[in-house]
Amino acid sequence: MLDGRLVPAADGRTFPTVDPATEDVLGHAADASAGDLDRAVAAARRAFDGSGWSTDVALRARCLRQLREALRRHADELRELTIREAGAPRFLTFGAQLDAPVEDLGWFADLAESYAWETDLGRAEPMGMPSLRRVVREPVGVVGAVTPWNFPHQINLAKIGPALAAGNTVVLKPAPDTPWCAAALGTLAAEETDLPPGVLNVVTSSDHALGARLVADPRVDLVSFTGSTATGRAVMRAAAEHLKKVFLELGGKSAFLVLDDADLKAACSYAAFAGVTHAGQGCAITTRLLVPRDRYDEAVEITARTLGRLGPGDPHDDSTVCGPVISARQRDRVEGYLELALKEGGRFACGGGRPKDRDRGFWIEPTLVTGLTNDSRAAREEIFGPVLVILPHDGDDDAVAIANDSPYGLSGAVHGGDTERARAVARRLRTGTVSVNGGVWYGADVPFGGYKQSGIGREMGVAGFEEYLETKAIAEGTT
Repeated sequence: MLDGRLVPAADGRTFPTVDPATEDVLGHAADASAGDLDRAVAAARRAFDGSGWSTDVALRARCLRQLREALRRHADELRELTIREAGAPRFLTFGAQLDAPVEDLGWFADLAESYAWETDLGRAEPMGMPSLRRVVREPVGVVGAVTPWNFPHQINLAKIGPALAAGNTVVLKPAPDTPWCAAALGTLAAEETDLPPGVLNVVTSSDHALGARLVADPRVDLVSFTGSTATGRAVMRAAAEHLKKVFLELGGKSAFLVLDDADLKAACSYAAFAGVTHAGQGCAITTRLLVPRDRYDEAVEITARTLGRLGPGDPHDDSTVCGPVISARQRDRVEGYLELALKEGGRFACGGGRPKDRDRGFWIEPTLVTGLTNDSRAAREEIFGPVLVILPHDGDDDAVAIANDSPYGLSGAVHGGDTERARAVARRLRTGTVSVNGGVWYGADVPFGGYKQSGIGREMGVAGFEEYLETKAIAEGTT
């Protein structure tokens, strides 16, 4: 959407989108060029600098609620699109893949209306000068949002919602694998809301370099990026040229700790389900399963048996948990890690490759890797596929040490019979989010982000909203 309209690439170029379950071509998306991106950034800059968007809280709240209602009206179409384009299991579209982030737009609209945009610090006499002081919070400016393919609606809306609520304008550059989810969002914003021209701009392209170009553009004031840690480093380097603000939500290799007083069957079954949901394509998914050493073999048997019942399956089926991975490239990457796990001395308790009954689509069997240690690459690096590595531990201290022995710190889980003990273990994990005994931390009001190489800043919640704000102090002299 440029200047309030969804437009094709200037030269009419398009690129195909593919159903990961069947490899069928779904359609073609506008293949934007560097010139198209330049027009989008210029439109966002004009809208921020030359309109009242940044100061009109009532308009922003109304537009966000209008967008929520438009997305609700088209939920059935968007659901099918998400299943086909992202390979998302249908059950997830009733949660984080669609319905939940749509509803979250209302939370950000409410927050914009209730937020304390000004804080009165009262009268003081610094250096003998009587002064009335206040702190004002203002939007940053133009936001460049670069998003991945795994949860397209959730991540697109988690950036657009708070950025617009805070008064910024946005240029959204989605992943080439899921352009239609973003294009649909842009179409609805253009056609069914009062968003002023240039406030929201969606640029779809097969060219990964456009994301880097958006990050480096001096007219962009803040970059909000979700993706790999390696790319996040490149984003930081590019943003440093102009000292612009960055939000980075990056990789993870999160641990699921099973304590020795836990219900082993329930915990391992839960870990199996969580680990291969959406084919393991989630940065916060727990893919290291830590179990008591003296029950390791039993835990392997329970987990492998559960994984064997979880797919992979047709994402259109209500019962499917593990669908396809997004592309041939991602399938090949996962297979490369499976080969690596064997070279490192690992074994497959189940899975280990492509399912024999599927000759089309990008499929990997839910896989449990045994026999590795935490210093193996398969246990340390983000695979982004339906692959769990199960590791033994020798008590709470050892489990915490293994979990924290990671370059990442995005999420984690603890299961134990004594809730107080499990909670104490959770507090020792160096991660941004932790689930205790199946608790769900996801929500519009919950800040999400990571420690260490899992990112900088927070998304969602008040903390995520404030990522898109600047702080200004104003002092008035008095007599």
